[in-house]
Amino acid sequence: MKKLLLIVCVAFFAVGCSNTWHGVKEDSHNAKEWTKEKINDGASYVKEKTE
Repeated sequence: MKKLLLIVCVAFFAVGCSNTWHGVKEDSHNAKEWTKEKINDGASYVKEKTE
């Protein structure tokens, strides 16, 4: 019975880590895209003001 409980706990832990890692990768991608967009907006603003 203890082994079964241990196996179930390890399985839940593995699934939780997998979901967390997927979330981290997705959030990092979103942050990169947001940053790229804001830098582009800033560069466009500076270009407009200096022309």
